[in-house]
Amino acid sequence: MKDGRSFFILPKEKELNILNKEPAHTSVAGVAYAAPAFLIWGISPIYWKMLKAVPAFEILMHRIVWSFVFLLPLLLLQKRWGELRAAVRNPRTFFVLIFTTLIVACNWLIFIWAINNDHILQTSLGYYITPLVNVLLGTIFLGERLRPPQILALALACAGVLYLALWVGEFPWVSLTLAFSFGFYGLIRKVIPVAPLPGLCVETLILSLPALIYLYYLDSIGTGVIFRVSIVTDIFIMGSALVTGLPLLLFTEGAKRLHLSTVGFLQYIAPSCTFILAVSVYNEPISQAQIAAFVSVWLALCIYSADSLRHYRQVSASCD
Repeated sequence: MKDGRSFFILPKEKELNILNKEPAHTSVAGVAYAAPAFLIWGISPIYWKMLKAVPAFEILMHRIVWSFVFLLPLLLLQKRWGELRAAVRNPRTFFVLIFTTLIVACNWLIFIWAINNDHILQTSLGYYITPLVNVLLGTIFLGERLRPPQILALALACAGVLYLALWVGEFPWVSLTLAFSFGFYGLIRKVIPVAPLPGLCVETLILSLPALIYLYYLDSIGTGVIFRVSIVTDIFIMGSALVTGLPLLLFTEGAKRLHLSTVGFLQYIAPSCTFILAVSVYNEPISQAQIAAFVSVWLALCIYSADSLRHYRQVSASCD
């Protein structure tokens, strides 16, 4: 989540380092890591649909707890406990992570709710427009200057969204909430010196206690689903940790080996898979207005991606 190039922001000096110092042979390994991560994110609606009978908020609480249980041992195995402890002990960093925790929890909750209430197309649109939202946030909060093709791409995306909202009356609140929450999450994480894995550990740690209290309450009144419905449900609930942690780890390994422009192209795997699932597997109705909005956003992304590739080639050539 940076000025629209991929999900995570890197400072300019690191961008140049990646463009000029990464060995060429690492690109294959990078794609081997990153592509499965985006594929998992893209087909994750299949997973959450298996828990359709469980309230979205209860799923979220389980996802937080089991993600922490999954991520903490990984952090210890990588001997990065010191990074987590440093983040918790730094008041400013810890306060910012509390804020990012609330943002990512909101993003997860809305995504799960949308999937299980047949709004998969809106989630797809949301993650298609995320790169363009990143461009907008980078301009507003980081003082980054827009190139003319980026301005055109933003205008096309806005036109598609406004067409749905104003002329057709289908306000895409799910799409916009997912895109802006994801965008703000990356923007804020840019300014704090915490790596993705320790940061996510802290975030899940922050919410684990209230989540456990809520789940204990549900169990005490006999409405909690864990260990009450079926073994399959229990496995899927606990497995939400893998759906959360595994693609993140694959992505971070891939991103270290790839140019940012490559990551930017790969990120469209996720919303494309989600779009295909919504239309062909779950038979969500797609209106003419939605088609127009998607076409507008796709055209915007084509312009944006071509401009990003051209820009990075110019930067790379100028630094040779």
